[in-house]
Amino acid sequence: MKRTRVRRTMRTAALTAGALFISLGVLPADPVRAEEPEVRVDLRVLVVSDGGPATSAIAAELDSAGTPYTVVELADTGRPVIDAAFLADSADGRPRAKYQAVVLPNDNPFPSGSPEMAALVAYEKAYGIPQVDAYTYARPQAGLEYPVNGGYAGPVDGIAAQVTAAGQAGPFGYLDGAFAFEDNDPSVDESWGFLSRPRAGADFTTYVDAPLPGGTGRGALVGEYRHDGRRELVVTFVSNQYQRQFRLLARGIVDWMTQGVRLGSSRNYFSVHVDDVFASDDRWDTELNCTPGDVDCQPGQGTPNPIRMTPDDVEHATQWSRSRGFTLDLAYNGGGSVEYREEHGGADPLADRLTADRDAFRWVNHTYDHPYLGCEQDVSIVPWKCATDPDGSTRYVTRAEISRQIADNRQWAERAGLPLEAGELVTGEHSGLKLLPQQPEDNPNLAPALADNGVAWLGSDNSRDPAQRQVGPALTVSRYPMNVFYNVGRAAEQVDEYNWIYTSRAQGGSGICEGSATTTCLDAPLDTATGYTGYIVPLEAQIAMGHVLAGDPRPHFIHQSNLAEDRIAYPVLDRVLDQYAALYADNAPLVNLRMKDIGAELRERAAWNGAVKAGQVTGHRIGDTVTVTAPEGIAVPATMPSGTVRTLPDGTAAFGEPYAGTVSCRVSPGTGQDGVTLSLPTAPAAGGTTGGSGHGTTPAPVAPLPAGVTQPVAPGTEH
Repeated sequence: MKRTRVRRTMRTAALTAGALFISLGVLPADPVRAEEPEVRVDLRVLVVSDGGPATSAIAAELDSAGTPYTVVELADTGRPVIDAAFLADSADGRPRAKYQAVVLPNDNPFPSGSPEMAALVAYEKAYGIPQVDAYTYARPQAGLEYPVNGGYAGPVDGIAAQVTAAGQAGPFGYLDGAFAFEDNDPSVDESWGFLSRPRAGADFTTYVDAPLPGGTGRGALVGEYRHDGRRELVVTFVSNQYQRQFRLLARGIVDWMTQGVRLGSSRNYFSVHVDDVFASDDRWDTELNCTPGDVDCQPGQGTPNPIRMTPDDVEHATQWSRSRGFTLDLAYNGGGSVEYREEHGGADPLADRLTADRDAFRWVNHTYDHPYLGCEQDVSIVPWKCATDPDGSTRYVTRAEISRQIADNRQWAERAGLPLEAGELVTGEHSGLKLLPQQPEDNPNLAPALADNGVAWLGSDNSRDPAQRQVGPALTVSRYPMNVFYNVGRAAEQVDEYNWIYTSRAQGGSGICEGSATTTCLDAPLDTATGYTGYIVPLEAQIAMGHVLAGDPRPHFIHQSNLAEDRIAYPVLDRVLDQYAALYADNAPLVNLRMKDIGAELRERAAWNGAVKAGQVTGHRIGDTVTVTAPEGIAVPATMPSGTVRTLPDGTAAFGEPYAGTVSCRVSPGTGQDGVTLSLPTAPAAGGTTGGSGHGTTPAPVAPLPAGVTQPVAPGTEH
């Protein structure tokens, strides 16, 4: 199998071989003589886990970024012994450090006098390998005073944390500064921590701190402790991978441990699709508790009362998008405008205004008439079922009809001058794709119709079909449904339907939430006057922010009805954008991708992560060169310091795109090259200094795990 070789050149301020090692954070056990080979450091992280949430959270961050790592589970009786041979050996006639960083559950999770901890200490000193203490007790061995000496130990829910000047100048410079720990449920201790001052004489730099509860002054939550030729990132609070405080700090933890040179990359994404544009959406009936005109009402029940945007709604959407610097993706149904013109003497002011403002948005084909494109629906009963032939086989919408819906809508857009990406498609209700329980497999006519029309990216519902998969020539792009309902245009309608779904039968609701593993009933119905802004908006924004902070590029979707009448989508979107702006510095903007780019990102992530997990990727650093091998056709994601340049056959070019204080991208060899060479800018030495107290061999005390840390704590439902 042909492999891609990716080489990177690292410039340092070093003038001698010994200085070169120090500037790279590679400290040999003995002085380096010019004739001795330079050390090889593999670009892989060692995670020593106690099975707790803190080390699991860091492993999850490495997974998400695509950074290779190895886990050693301390409780596993068959695990490898961590000794000198496990940590280092020789390769190609030179000494090799197998890991560029070490993550431990705390500053010393081993029994007193453990040879494994001694081996780690020797390894870190010999090669300048950083260590992260994922959740450790504040104590002198970690460079801190005990909490009883003027500090604090206890719950830290809702605490107001602050990135210090050193943190912003260092690994956490992508944050604006202040952020609060989560406190979702007052009845649950969600986070526990130790706040303490650095020990007198210790070389300890605080990166994140907080005021001491009930006391004066501030205590460290995250800081760097340098001692005995070693560097530790000390974290004194516990969290899981879903909690906001960890998500905010995760990037900086990884950048610190890898010294800004690593495989993998990450960004924060947010995109929003607005479905059914030009069409109208049926309205929820607050008396019938169903939607007349749709399949949840019995045939003939109620009177349809559709919701459709107006030109004023378009003006608002255009001004909002431009003022926020955020582009909405409009999934459109051209047949909706044609039908409206037929019913109104040829006039459609909405379509006229939308097409006039076409460049304020991105446009996605949502089929011409928005029909259901899976099985033929039998709506004579509720819930509906698939119609069948006499032999019992399922009747499906034909290939010709699916193809017509795609092609007619594309042609309508071309006539209207919409800037369309022809390869993108979202079918009405994601139909054609499997839908449980009625339709357990894709419409077999869907894939051929996609091929007929050159569809490369097909929207799917993340709550039903989350994994990217192949459907004929297309790859799916799963979208997160926001719990801002398609069949409401007013806040009171949204709350009424929300109450119906999420309250028990005893409280007048549907009872769907009772006994469900994925939903939770409300304690009481929400007030229709205040429930939307007071409960639904904060919850939906919190869920969306969770996806954003996890670096998940999948788009969210709402409907055109949510931009009409009370325009109820905007409070949710504004809250997400405002919260993000308050948390992040300008160097880490939200990335707002269109559908095809999201699909490509998901595809490339999956290919890279699959190759990493299959052991098909290797990466190492020797002196000022980093080399990566990967299977042919797989681009290598890499994160490097700002100012890095790439050497090309005809000169040099800037490497990557700036984000969060570094530059990153996926790299492949240029024409005629069998690898990629990058040259890093001169930077201050990253090697450790000696100072502070020695590291004892007594393991850190077992710190408490509050109930909320073992699983996400958030009121409401998971979407």
